[in-house]
Amino acid sequence: AERQCVPVLVSSLLSSVAILKLTEFLQRTLAPRQWIHGVMVEVFGVGVLLLGESGLGKSECALDLIQRGHRLVSDDVVEVRALGSDRVIGRAPERARGHMEIRGLGILDIRELFGVAALAEEAPLELAIAFERWDPQREYDPLGLQEETLHVLDVAIPLLRLPVTSWRNLTTLVEVAVRNHLLRRRGIDAMRRFVRAHDALVAGEAQDSR
Repeated sequence: AERQCVPVLVSSLLSSVAILKLTEFLQRTLAPRQWIHGVMVEVFGVGVLLLGESGLGKSECALDLIQRGHRLVSDDVVEVRALGSDRVIGRAPERARGHMEIRGLGILDIRELFGVAALAEEAPLELAIAFERWDPQREYDPLGLQEETLHVLDVAIPLLRLPVTSWRNLTTLVEVAVRNHLLRRRGIDAMRRFVRAHDALVAGEAQDSR
């Protein structure tokens, strides 16, 4: 093996366990990856990617979420890897892990400030939320009927757009968005249920008026 420069792995584990661990290691190490400008947090166990131009409050929102007991994955740059055809994992670059940059405060060490429980080494990316400046000339979808997706390494991630204004509590909106995402995973869609009930009511009134 030394003459031919062939690596040899020796393990005291059972062959089935060693093969499983080696396969998982190679899958993660060789997986396709990319870097995304944004902030990733784990909210109620869901990996959430916060997107948007600088100055809209992504890091401040993430800091507020950490204070509420949620966990930081990465600030500013998120490294994502595709594990399989439908799963994307997000994590922080090694040098930036556990740190955040907040305007006016500088670089914060989240582990020292909030403890190790405030950090998640990695999390599955399940939801993307894009912060956008409020445009009074734009017509926003009040019912959320327009479903969008963000394609990350050929995996479709549900995408929500949140208009940012001074009076909106972004932290609460992110938490509610995640709760709603969890309900939809269980087949409970409040928006579609409301539309069906409204359509049934309108149809009933139209029939009564005949």
